[in-house]
Order: sequence, then C-alpha cells, then structure tokens
Amino acid sequence: MDVNNLIEMANQIGDFFDSMPDREEALAGIADHIRKFWAPRMRVPLLEALDDPALAATIKPIVVEALEKHRMALMPVVVG
Repeated sequence: MDVNNLIEMANQIGDFFDSMPDREEALAGIADHIRKFWAPRMRVPLLEALDDPALAATIKPIVVEALEKHRMALMPVVVG
C-alpha cells in the first residue's frame, strides 16, 4: 500500500479527533481507530514513516503525537 495514501488517511482521522477538547482522549482515539480498523500491512508503513523525516513532515502533528505515544500498541504482534 502506498505510504502517501496511508498518511493522507491518517491525517483525515487526525482532523476528526483534533476537534476534541481533551487532547489525551483525542490521541487515544486516533491510535485506537488505527489499531482497530487498519490491517498490520497498513500500520507498519505508517509507523515506519515516522522515522523518515521527509514523510514525517507530511503527517499532521496530532497524528505524529498519537503514533509516537501509542507506537507499541500499534505494532503487529509477531507470533512464532
């Protein structure tokens, strides 16, 4: 999946939650939505984009904050 499309979708989720008055609730909401509704093959490239300065610059600050804060919970569980 194209990482730029994933970033665009994550930014749209961020736009929705950014209007919440409780910042911590908004951050948890973004992470929870991505964890529940995005397959691991979508979450991994988005999380990897945080480590690429050029890509990270295109992610809205609230989304970056949510991904960084909840990164471990968003990583797929490796079985084996």
